[in-house]
Amino acid sequence: SLHVRMQRHCENAQAVAEYLEKHPKVAWVNYAGLPGNKYYERARKYLPNGSCGVVSFGVKGGRSAAETFMAGLKLASIATHVADAKTCVLHPASSTHRQMNDEQLIAAGVQPDLVRMSCGLEDKNDLIHDIAQALDQI
Repeated sequence: SLHVRMQRHCENAQAVAEYLEKHPKVAWVNYAGLPGNKYYERARKYLPNGSCGVVSFGVKGGRSAAETFMAGLKLASIATHVADAKTCVLHPASSTHRQMNDEQLIAAGVQPDLVRMSCGLEDKNDLIHDIAQALDQI
């Protein structure tokens, strides 16, 4: 059912966000399910079954480090999709916003190190393993 599927997206994203938050090569994580997030209390109140399947984060080392991370992923597809059955990941600075330099990106509200991951329905441990081995390549 749709409810079960959305629950899996949220569970996977929560696990990924918690993993990323502790990783030394990750500069920041934006996910409403994390206690340090500015929307955490609202998410708990209005989204008690999980906030969403999308996690945004920054890789230490900026644009080039994020590109290396993206190239290292094996399980996740590089695509603009969200809420797909398969995990999709996007680095706007090297894709949708590639015509902008870092100053232009920041002015537009897009960090050069930003990676957006829409967690799919795969096993969360497989997702975390893929993220871990890609981060190891930086």
